[in-house]
Amino acid sequence: MFGYSLLGLLILIIDIYAIIKTLQSGASTGAKLLWILGILIFPVLGAIVWFFAGPRGGRPITI
Repeated sequence: MFGYSLLGLLILIIDIYAIIKTLQSGASTGAKLLWILGILIFPVLGAIVWFFAGPRGGRPITI
């Protein structure tokens, strides 16, 4: 029983981290909204997809 609670807490922490990083990214507002909705609707799958394909970084580096 404790294992399920720990797993749920871990998923919650990962989802919160993904949402914060998405909000800090340089993506458009619409893209951020779609990513956040995906993470909230599909907590495990959304976080996995975000990890591999989500918006990256804060500001783009210009030379």
